[in-house]
Amino acid sequence: MSEPRAALIYTPLPDTVTAREIATALLEEELIACANILSEMESLFRWEGRVDTAKEVAVLFKTTTEAIDPAVKRLGALHPYATPAIVATVCDAAYPDTLEWLISQTQGATHGPVNTE
Repeated sequence: MSEPRAALIYTPLPDTVTAREIATALLEEELIACANILSEMESLFRWEGRVDTAKEVAVLFKTTTEAIDPAVKRLGALHPYATPAIVATVCDAAYPDTLEWLISQTQGATHGPVNTE
């Protein structure tokens, strides 16, 4: 098994209240170490055959490669959209202390069952 690396998960959400609720759940389940809820943004997208727009907030979740799959799965279960945009990436580099902190905070990914209801 390879060494854990830093990872980021991105998703847009309808508002900061929803973003905080989801971030809190992922933090409590130890699937992420941190969530950055970014200011309101305007999203333009194609949906059901037409171009649409919405006001949303962006969220970046900081985690590890060991936690990325269960975190994405749980985020999908919690997400209020029928077809949520959830994308994740593995980081090429991370400050050593940051990586150590991420690993220490995401033990839910490697210990015990994750609640995916």
